[in-house]
Amino acid sequence: MHEPRPSKNLADIAKGDLCAGCGACAGMFPDKLAMEMSPPGFLRPRQIAPLTGAEDDCLAGFCPALGQVVETQGRTDDTLWGPYLEMQTGWSTAPDLRFAGASGGALSGLLLHLLESGDVDAVVQIAASADTPIANQTVISTDRAGILAGAGSRYAPSAPLAQLGQLLASGQRYAFVGKPCDIVALRTLANNRPEVAAAFPIMLSFFCAGVPSETGGREVLAAIGVDPEMVARFRYRGQGWPGRATAVLKDGSERSMSYHDSWGSVLSKHVQHRCKICADGTGKAADIVCADAWESDAAGYPVFDEAEGISLIVSRTALGERLLKEAAAAGRIETAAFDVAHLAAIQPGQRERRRALLARLLALRLAGQPIPRYRGLNLWGAARQNPALRNLKNFLGMLRRVLRHRLSDKG
Repeated sequence: MHEPRPSKNLADIAKGDLCAGCGACAGMFPDKLAMEMSPPGFLRPRQIAPLTGAEDDCLAGFCPALGQVVETQGRTDDTLWGPYLEMQTGWSTAPDLRFAGASGGALSGLLLHLLESGDVDAVVQIAASADTPIANQTVISTDRAGILAGAGSRYAPSAPLAQLGQLLASGQRYAFVGKPCDIVALRTLANNRPEVAAAFPIMLSFFCAGVPSETGGREVLAAIGVDPEMVARFRYRGQGWPGRATAVLKDGSERSMSYHDSWGSVLSKHVQHRCKICADGTGKAADIVCADAWESDAAGYPVFDEAEGISLIVSRTALGERLLKEAAAAGRIETAAFDVAHLAAIQPGQRERRRALLARLLALRLAGQPIPRYRGLNLWGAARQNPALRNLKNFLGMLRRVLRHRLSDKG
């Protein structure tokens, strides 16, 4: 039996290794596309039936692999961090949510407020897989216990939008928590489809440094001397700030390693290609975005010593700003002033990727590779913050990677 001929857009995405793995395509066309795990451990769409020309055009309109458009709409538009209304720090006032969360539990506190206030009926979020502890699954939370269970970062692939059809059919109103690329797809769909806007009135995100493969998760287990079959539960972070990557074994014992080592030495080396050329690791399409508000040392570099968690909270829309104020007034989160001038120092990964992006994209274009189409994301402005030599280094580094990949394919 012949495989269905891939759509032009899916072919371009595959050629450029551009897929972010959000699952929106499978959610929109569930009879024609299905998400499945592909080597080395990323979620990718598999085409099971041909798309019509109209469906292919529709996919091109919402797929974050192919690009993103950002409009300022009268907001402050920071070259690195994008449009926003206000930046603050904050944390959940509930000690267990603050402790469980990756960075202060502000996002968890917001979600609990949204459920309790009746702003939404349920929350769509990512939690640890029940079958594979290092992997993820999409869950629907309707109470405090669900929010607590889903707290903490999950550095593994997830495709929350693959369930889009079922979520729309439920008739419920959801707060959706996803990666920035997930939000790009969902926001685009909501802007064009009233039923999507009605089902997902609130969209929340977080600063994302990229999606590592499941191979990365297995390497963390190997680094702490654990066989995957021994693991009952696994958390990448949380239970403190920043928290440790921790495997709870079936015999009740624990093995762990620091966040600095798990992310810096292992997981960051397994991030998918699309994340390395992402113009939006900071959730520019969301209503509210949370991140780590790290303390920094004398040199300005983040300090990863364990402490009570503090979240950066970015209100990007008027709705987000209102909801944040209401959550604070209800006592679910506490907030404090934040000076955006400090953000570049405490988020060096986001800073450097944004500044390097234009050089990387130019190298890919020179090599004849498909690249995302970005509009309104200040690529030139970010690149101008880099010394010319650093831009050249990023350009040549990306070009070398493309050529090395082609040679390995021929071999």
